Amino acid sequence: MSTTTIRIEDALKARVTAAAERAGKTAHAFIVDAIAQTVEQAELDDEFHRVADARWAKVLATGKTVPWDEAKAYLEARSHGERARKPVARKPRR
Repeated sequence: MSTTTIRIEDALKARVTAAAERAGKTAHAFIVDAIAQTVEQAELDDEFHRVADARWAKVLATGKTVPWDEAKAYLEARSHGERARKPVARKPRR
């Protein structure tokens, strides 16, 4: 395990100490948890953007999309526990 030194303002250090006490943790454990959560969120964000970019590239390559009204109806039905036919992507009518 390695050691990293950080410099933080006194006011923030006091807030960390108080929050850690409320959470029943040491300030060190609180800071390590905060860093781990931030890294995990950054990784999730990166994956989200990778998937979105791939899907957008597919839309641009094929020109096919699902109309919003069909997607919305499908999602609403599924959210109510209903079985619904998955909408099919197609090129928009002009």
